[in-house]
Amino acid sequence: MDNLEKLSVNMNVGTLSQIDLLVDQGYFSNRSDFINQAVRESLNQKQDKIRAEEEHYDKWNFIWFMGIKVLQKNELEVSQKNNHLRKIKGYGVLLIDESLDDLVIESISSINVKGKVKCSKKIKEHYNL
Repeated sequence: MDNLEKLSVNMNVGTLSQIDLLVDQGYFSNRSDFINQAVRESLNQKQDKIRAEEEHYDKWNFIWFMGIKVLQKNELEVSQKNNHLRKIKGYGVLLIDESLDDLVIESISSINVKGKVKCSKKIKEHYNL
């Protein structure tokens, strides 16, 4: 249950009534079940757009992610070795071990995450997170 986020959704009464009817008829276990399935179906229809976004950032040497990303020492060392600053852009949770702080600062020019970044105070202050 740790990977769940609570989301509040406003709906008009007509839409909510239809969801409630489907729940009462046994098609869904509850409103959340319906909403989760509807969101998954919508995302499945947009997978080509999501993949295109991922490919776009790959071309520009970003560290791009969706979901949970644990920043690895080896990917930072490659940037450092090539003397090439990279950017991090993602959606979800970025985890940066405190032991990597100096390496991150030397090899990453910016961090832009829609979600959460779990890292040291030093990283938060350096990147204004």
